[in-house]
Amino acid sequence: MTAIQRYARPSPHFDERVAHAVAVLQSAAAEHAGAIVQSSSLGVEAMVLTDLIAAHQLPIAVATLDTGRLHAETLALITRIEQRYGIVVERWQPRDEAVIRFVTRHGVDPMYRSAELRRACCDLRKVEPLARMLHGRSAWITGRRRQQSATRDAVPFHEHDRDGRLKLNPLADWSWGDVWHYVASRDVPYNELHDRRFPSIGCEPCTRAIADGEDFRAGRWWWENDEARECGLHSKPHSAAPAATSRSEAGVVVPAQAHIGAADVKAAPAAGRSQNADSGLHVQAAPAPAARVAQPAR
Repeated sequence: MTAIQRYARPSPHFDERVAHAVAVLQSAAAEHAGAIVQSSSLGVEAMVLTDLIAAHQLPIAVATLDTGRLHAETLALITRIEQRYGIVVERWQPRDEAVIRFVTRHGVDPMYRSAELRRACCDLRKVEPLARMLHGRSAWITGRRRQQSATRDAVPFHEHDRDGRLKLNPLADWSWGDVWHYVASRDVPYNELHDRRFPSIGCEPCTRAIADGEDFRAGRWWWENDEARECGLHSKPHSAAPAATSRSEAGVVVPAQAHIGAADVKAAPAAGRSQNADSGLHVQAAPAPAARVAQPAR
């Protein structure tokens, strides 16, 4: 059974949610012209956003973090995105020297030894490259949704990151069924791992399939006991005004009628952004700790 067959069940508000997400993207693209990027996790929510951006020809760059430890299926999806939408996906990678120092000191898979080492690995492979991706940009887009986990149940449509940059979560109120119904109705390409019960996909050593009834993010860093398991990409500002969660939030004016933009989507390469399929940092990983549940068969 595919993920589409398993999950595609639209909510009664599906059409309204699609229209609102489009309006958020269009307004942000106009307000932050030339300075806005979709930070794509290459998960299914990210694919919905990329499809919306391309379908409405919005001038929003599409970028991803090539950590050096991604699944082969995830890397293959980048090529499929570029072929389907005629864009170039920016690939932001960790700095070679930082990875070499870290691996020399701590080994290839230190994340299994402590939460501190796992977070340090996330910092150098994700957080630091994200900072370079966002440098010089005033807004960015993520695929976070309120249903993804208990720690995300209050995700707003608009907020500001710790640097004061506008951060948009256009799918915040979408259900899991909404996401997959959109994918099915538009024939959106997606990561093959979703068909193998990987709802949340990160680096290969830190991701496993989940069993029926488990939280959708239970397959991320499953050996840790902390319920608030995150990689640091979505840390909240230390002091900020409460973020609004309504559809008329501050930061972006959402028009009543979504205007279809005419600009062509081209995420052009720039200095410091690798377009190579191999980051040079892909290393053989030691076996991960045994998952607490058996992985479902394909």
